[in-house]
Amino acid sequence: MTQGTKKLPVGFGRLWTAQTVSSLGDGVTHAALPLLALTLTRDPLALAVVTAAGTLPWLLFGVLGGALVDRWDRRRTMWVTDAARAVLLVVPAAAAALDVLSIPLLAAVAFLLGLGGLFFDTAATAYLPDLLGRDPVLLERANSRLRGTQTAASGFAGPPAGSALLALGRAVPLLADAVSFALCALLVRSLPAAPRPVPQVRESLLRQARAGASYVFRDRLLLGLALRPAVGNVAFLAVETVLALFAHERLGIGAFGFGLLLTAEAAGGLLGAGIASFLGRRLGTGTALTCTAAVEGLAVLGLAAAPDPYVAGLALAVCGAGMGATMVLAPSLRQAIVPAHLMGRVASTSRMLAMCAAPFGALLGGWLATAYDVRTPLFAAAGLLLTMTTVTATMTSNRRVEAALRAAAGPGGEVSGFDHVGGHTVVPTSGG
Repeated sequence: MTQGTKKLPVGFGRLWTAQTVSSLGDGVTHAALPLLALTLTRDPLALAVVTAAGTLPWLLFGVLGGALVDRWDRRRTMWVTDAARAVLLVVPAAAAALDVLSIPLLAAVAFLLGLGGLFFDTAATAYLPDLLGRDPVLLERANSRLRGTQTAASGFAGPPAGSALLALGRAVPLLADAVSFALCALLVRSLPAAPRPVPQVRESLLRQARAGASYVFRDRLLLGLALRPAVGNVAFLAVETVLALFAHERLGIGAFGFGLLLTAEAAGGLLGAGIASFLGRRLGTGTALTCTAAVEGLAVLGLAAAPDPYVAGLALAVCGAGMGATMVLAPSLRQAIVPAHLMGRVASTSRMLAMCAAPFGALLGGWLATAYDVRTPLFAAAGLLLTMTTVTATMTSNRRVEAALRAAAGPGGEVSGFDHVGGHTVVPTSGG
């Protein structure tokens, strides 16, 4: 079957719909939680606690969560997690209706939502290659659609909807997100069953988690794929920390103009997700990843030197396009080459590295802006991104990518161990 005639299975449509609904709810909550906190306090530290609580699960339990996902049924992990998150959101909604909402409660809710996101996202990442038979072409196409709708739902539609719903009552956006989680759980429950990991010699959870992390650090291609978002997060958080100040002081724009800048970046992300597969086919996945990394670095350099808001908006759109394409190509490649029984741990290790790097970027941006100039963090971020591009270019080259895909493929070019029966992908079970 040629690349152009391959079709995504029917089950993917339900997964796509489920993640779109969930992303819309995430966008609503992403806007509503900080605004809810703002109705309770004006203390910056208290507001920061609510924001930081949502990221803590990845820092504390990232690799362990991946090890658990590799032990559990992935479809069940997804729908149970989202059902639990739907029930969880009823608690702060009731507290808001009864006027007993508090900062500690919001922080606890943000933490538990983040913990649920850890399990859902890791399980979804591990389930998708099972559903698509680890076909690289289908994985790129599927991730392009998932990334595009996630950006549109959580980046464009969700936040304004969250702000609007909050005007109707403090409990309304929370209940709306609870409904989105419940709908997502129902859709995921109807998906084709994923292979259940076969129990192997029982190892401790810590040893299994360590094995997953070691697998990433020993493989140069996987390490290169993990370094991209980790180093990228340092750079992008350094930019994000001072972007509003830069826009106000150097570009002379207010809140509305700043919102347009962020919209330009999100629009670029949609474009990048849409053309990612084309870039991968024309350049090869490895070369495409190197090019998108270089584009991101040059775009941030252009942002740092921007003389007006229009050039800055164009630079952010170009940067968003590079990021959007990267976020399709890199996960698709990882899903195609990593053994099924390690997928959860490899995905969570890579995500944890990126999450751990983010605070360093924020501190770096704040320090450079204070010690030097508001443009300095942007120039530093550009230099960091371009240096990372040079370092990882050989790690994620076309030659390494092709070798990894050949190693993951069986005789005749078919992905080892996968058969297609009656339109459904049947995969061998494998242990965690």
